[in-house]
Amino acid sequence: MAGDSEAKLERNGSMTLIRERAIPVACLLRVPLLVLLAGSFRRPSSKWIQEAAVGGTGKSMMPSLSFVCFTSSVALDRFLHGLLAAGFDEQSCLSRYQSVLYRKESPHVPSSYLVEKLRNYEALHKKCGPNTELYKKAVEQLKSDHGTQSTECNYVIWISYSGLGNKMLSIASAFLYALLTNRVLFIDRGFDMADLFCEPFPESSWLLPLDFPINEFDAFDMKTPKSYGNMLKDKVIGNGDDGTSTHSLPDYIYLHLSHDYGDYDKLFFCEDDQRFLRFVPWLLLRSNNYFVPSLFMIPTYEEELKHLFPEKDTVFHHLGRYLFHPTNSVWGLITRYHQSYLAKADERVGIQVRTFETDAGPFQYVLDQILACTQKAKLLPDASGQDTVVSTPKTKSKAVLMTSLNSGYSENIRNMYWEHPTVTGEIISVYQPSHEGYQQTEKQMHDMKALAEIYLLSLTDALVTSAWSTFGYVAQGLGGLRPWILFKPENHTAPDPPCRQAMSIEPCFHAPPFYDCKAKAGADTGALVPYVRHCEDMSWGLKVVDQNEW
Repeated sequence: MAGDSEAKLERNGSMTLIRERAIPVACLLRVPLLVLLAGSFRRPSSKWIQEAAVGGTGKSMMPSLSFVCFTSSVALDRFLHGLLAAGFDEQSCLSRYQSVLYRKESPHVPSSYLVEKLRNYEALHKKCGPNTELYKKAVEQLKSDHGTQSTECNYVIWISYSGLGNKMLSIASAFLYALLTNRVLFIDRGFDMADLFCEPFPESSWLLPLDFPINEFDAFDMKTPKSYGNMLKDKVIGNGDDGTSTHSLPDYIYLHLSHDYGDYDKLFFCEDDQRFLRFVPWLLLRSNNYFVPSLFMIPTYEEELKHLFPEKDTVFHHLGRYLFHPTNSVWGLITRYHQSYLAKADERVGIQVRTFETDAGPFQYVLDQILACTQKAKLLPDASGQDTVVSTPKTKSKAVLMTSLNSGYSENIRNMYWEHPTVTGEIISVYQPSHEGYQQTEKQMHDMKALAEIYLLSLTDALVTSAWSTFGYVAQGLGGLRPWILFKPENHTAPDPPCRQAMSIEPCFHAPPFYDCKAKAGADTGALVPYVRHCEDMSWGLKVVDQNEW
């Protein structure tokens, strides 16, 4: 290594970690796999990424480098400031630590309290996870209809349901609930969850064991007799003032927190009901919502959430990067596409298009809205229509990544920038990985492509998303991006203004309760606390904001 800085080279499995102080130039000879440096972060050059991270089949990902030089002090913190734990077989999940090569360092640093809480949770999950004696004991109690006896381990089981974006949002919500209530999270593997995501917890699995005694999850819905709401309504269970039950407790309770849940189901978000639910060792949860905003309004959890997330609008950003690591197969889709089309550009702009029309499109008013928004936000230049603008070797290049079920929007924008020069002289390239035509929930390759596109969008420098789209919410959260949100068109007309920038990077809770638990009356839950506001794209939805800024 050249230069006068002090450096120390350490080995950790197949990874090489280099810690150094400020250096003007550093050159490395024959470095295997990743090179991670500590200091101030800048996005690695496309040349470095191309040489150092070859995303492929998952067998040979990062070849040895014969000679690499860095001209600035660079840091790639593969543990994300302690958010991620060590101790994994790194080759089994390349995305967990390689993602730092593709993403700018987040300005949002997880609190030391959150980091400690995650390490404590991992220890709990290892102690109570599959094949442990405590898990087997809890399952035996469940089978014997004595599931409410005192147990050392309590659980929340997430039931696989809805589209990929909804799944990721509801898993993150369920995990936060598990952190707040000292429960162990299991996820129903559904059709392809194990094919999409790596295990997030060391030395244990988050996948619900296949021999779990309750397995008819498809039958759970708003009419299920053992749902919390129905048992309250039918007076099968009841709460005392101290949260204890006035009836015998069931062996488990089903929590129906989907968009069609009823008023009794929504009492889940009340403090008295939370005190009652703590006595139930098994909670089965089905949701297609990001219900985190309503957890923020439960007084029992207020102080804990304050310590976990001093920046309140970073919940999904931190938990999403902690939980969701694409499997090697999906990571190959992501890295191959990024290197082929996006890596060499000076800037990357993501545009996510989702329409809710019955026809497939494309629609001219949606195209007009996209162009009006991107030009208003100064994300893309106007095409002048003149042929006198000449690009030079120093001309700035922008890669536009578009995701849509329809290819028409990207084709029109690509043709516009091909046929006409931009007024700024910038070179605009437009790419769209797939155009599936319609959403194909629970189809493996469709979901793999969807996850790859969500992740690619999260790697962009600026983002435009569509109103009401959970696909866009996940991308903005993972990337820590405040997107420009395209308002939902009405009457087949482009809205004016076409978009606005989001007030926070948090997703929107589409179906919140409108109930003041303390007053036991209907209320505007978007006006009860300063850090929960109505969403930009859905007037009745709720999202968490940082009250210091908004």
